[in-house]
Amino acid sequence: MLTQAAEDYLKSIYKLQEKGGKVSTGILADYLNVKPASVTGMIKKLKSMKLVRHERYQGVTLTDAGMVIALEIIRHHRLLELYLFKALGVPWDGVHEEAEKLEHVISEDVEARMDAFLGYPTTDPHGSPIPDKNGVVLKTHSIPMTDLKNGQSCVVVEVNDSDSALLRHLGSFNLYPGTAFRVIEVAPFEGPFTIDIAGQQAVIGREVAKHIFVNNVNETDNV
Repeated sequence: MLTQAAEDYLKSIYKLQEKGGKVSTGILADYLNVKPASVTGMIKKLKSMKLVRHERYQGVTLTDAGMVIALEIIRHHRLLELYLFKALGVPWDGVHEEAEKLEHVISEDVEARMDAFLGYPTTDPHGSPIPDKNGVVLKTHSIPMTDLKNGQSCVVVEVNDSDSALLRHLGSFNLYPGTAFRVIEVAPFEGPFTIDIAGQQAVIGREVAKHIFVNNVNETDNV
């Protein structure tokens, strides 16, 4: 049996791998907000269990066995987020923290029942893909909002779920997955985005826009 901490490491390595390949111990320490020495100790333990590969100066990657565990924890987490949101009415900015507490302890039976109850969903409330029971992840094609230009329209696909304040901010503009909007203006010199959402204008700062991912981008002036 793995500890919750070990499972968190595997999940974090998976997420960082998805962003940029091999993961350094320094990056992992920053991501988990722990000391580098703690990361070194855990990586040695996970390597001895054949769950990660670690070569000096080459970073950390998951083995096939480590990948299976990481995807299972992520599946638990994202199903829990959606269940809390849809069945219990927990706000979308509160489900991440609650799911963090529960993802390590639910049984496979409860996981299967939640999946069936929710209609076998493929994404969580923030648009992140939910791995299926075989560990297959639906690949979505999206770009960060910061890549958009004046006049382009698009649909929100996914938003970063790690900051509840950010989610509340996005919710105040109704910028949820599935929301369509048009870019009215991109201010020069790394300035903010002025957008139109169903006839309502909103100004989105560039730092916020980095956490919003979109698809169905086109050049028309109508959403």
